[in-house]
Amino acid sequence: MGTAQLLRAEVQYLVMDYLAEVTMSLLARARMKDTEAGFPPDFVVYLRPHLAEIARRGIKVVSNAGGVNPQACKRALESLIEISGLSLRVAMVEGDDLVPFIEELRAEGTREWISGEALPKSLLTANAYLGALPIAAALKHGADIVITGRCADSALALGVLIHEFDWSPEQHDMMAAGSLVGHLLECGPQACGGTFTDWELVPDWADIGYPIAECREDGTFVLTKPEGTGGLVTPQTVVEQVLYEIGDPAAYVLPDVVADFSQVSLVQQGTHRVHVSGARGRPPSNSYKVSATYQDGYRAVGMVGLVGPDAAAKARRVAEALIERTRRRLAERELPPLKVVHVEVLGAESAYGERSLALAAREVVLRLALEHADAKPLDVFSRELGSAGLSFAPGITGLIGGRPKATPVVRLYSFLIRKTRLAPARVTLGMAAPFDVPVADVNDTSDVARPAASRAESAELEVDTVEIELQQVAHARSGDKGNSSNIAIISRRPEYLPWLRAVLTPARLAEHFAGSVEGPVVRYDAPGLHALNFVLEKALGGGGMASLRLDAQGKAYGQRALELRIPVPRAWLSGMVQSAPRSPVRTSGS
Repeated sequence: MGTAQLLRAEVQYLVMDYLAEVTMSLLARARMKDTEAGFPPDFVVYLRPHLAEIARRGIKVVSNAGGVNPQACKRALESLIEISGLSLRVAMVEGDDLVPFIEELRAEGTREWISGEALPKSLLTANAYLGALPIAAALKHGADIVITGRCADSALALGVLIHEFDWSPEQHDMMAAGSLVGHLLECGPQACGGTFTDWELVPDWADIGYPIAECREDGTFVLTKPEGTGGLVTPQTVVEQVLYEIGDPAAYVLPDVVADFSQVSLVQQGTHRVHVSGARGRPPSNSYKVSATYQDGYRAVGMVGLVGPDAAAKARRVAEALIERTRRRLAERELPPLKVVHVEVLGAESAYGERSLALAAREVVLRLALEHADAKPLDVFSRELGSAGLSFAPGITGLIGGRPKATPVVRLYSFLIRKTRLAPARVTLGMAAPFDVPVADVNDTSDVARPAASRAESAELEVDTVEIELQQVAHARSGDKGNSSNIAIISRRPEYLPWLRAVLTPARLAEHFAGSVEGPVVRYDAPGLHALNFVLEKALGGGGMASLRLDAQGKAYGQRALELRIPVPRAWLSGMVQSAPRSPVRTSGS
């Protein structure tokens, strides 16, 4: 939908982001079965009906849709272009795949960057997050479509702007501004009201707009969307995306820059038009982040519906019985025991633990996830699950989705590698000989002092207060980075921020998420955005692919944070919404 919608607007570039860690592992498995697979097939499918229009208007396309097999993606696209009778030049960027060098890295003692664990015995994928310079070089040499493998999501747009404005890598503020463009475009309609806190204000989800950035050479830009589309573009919708899935807003480490978004300014400049400025940058680090994935056994997830009185209690007892039966059958067959057991009762607020207000729910779904080193023992669980309707609680309505099948458990392993340790990224344009794009070595900036945080003024707490839910004075957006979750809390009014900073301490957030978060909670300031950004470490049960939780990526943590009750000055009530709202270069993200 996004491509057709954006082509109705006057855009010069389309950037299309496809990759996540779980996607890379799925693509690796596809390539193992078919040497011409390993890239998202949707990329070619989406472009097929639009290639003639793209060629006619001279629109350039940049995408990381090469996945783990950019060569095959390039071939598939070039074949389609030839069949269509067009003459578009396709460039491919390689150099991110480290799987061929894993044994060398193992011998060098490579360790996971947080836990310090050694490399797993075998990896499915290992890809460095490359930067924007190879993309800019491909465009400079005349590419119409640029395909990369793994690169930083924001680098897609930054590469376009480096090429368009002839920015130098040493212009760190421009590198940060271009990265902010990419960061706002990379999740498509999320910057146009998608997943917005005040969702009731966002019209026409069915045709929600995709973002367009109108960029200037000085690094400022206007974020907007195609005319006549749904969604909403305001400073409030944009700020949520600015802080989405980042840690310290003043030190967002990317391949091309250490970006400082903490003083970014967002100003409404007409309907669905927000002017963005104020991004700052410092020299990049001398390392690339590498995301690797590996298989760690198998998982089966069974789901059982229950309706009637005490449904939640019945579901938990059903789970206990199924787990015990499975363990007994495995012992009888002299099979190794289960590795992991995870129980959730959906509809009874399992994510809230002891804070649940729905223990008396009359309609629930039991979600029972088991892990084992091998796949076949999980078939025992699958068979036992079929007996639930006959053996256990009344009110069981059946298995949702049928009996589960064992699927591989894929886990993430991240490490850093010095940029000069890798061969330069290689660009192949059409049938011409490939050329290399070297990255200059830089000094280690890991210990460079970050700008001092602009502390909000201290709030006077000794005033008459009343307790309200946080959602009445703030909105929020949350996401994940591995096993950590970030929650951006954005003040609805600038004058609220000092008070919020005083009452929303890391300890207060840790207490609110007790039972869900195992690690520390760290808070960062983003005063220009009137926001606080919290990072909750060890918060997602392993995170992403490894987590057994329903909310494996912390997407709901922001909503949960807004339920927190805080004291505010009674004087605020008179001006407060009593009921929360929820009861010139044009680059676009598709």
